[in-house]
Amino acid sequence: MPLFEFRCCDCQETFETLVRSSEPASCPHCRSVVLEKLVSAPAGHVRNDARTSLPVASQCPPSDAPPCSPHCCRL
Repeated sequence: MPLFEFRCCDCQETFETLVRSSEPASCPHCRSVVLEKLVSAPAGHVRNDARTSLPVASQCPPSDAPPCSPHCCRL
């Protein structure tokens, strides 16, 4: 069962929930099923090896600057 992030179109709450194929997802705040599926950053293992590690947040540019690369940790 995958974990998805949604925004409720009725109350605008954002939440994560496990989605089962036999049941539609619903908002835990207002029980609406009118939801927008959001794109979430995938979880991953970060290693100390500089060739394969992800950038550390402190190495990224400030939040008002554009992403540092196509693989920026802010994307």
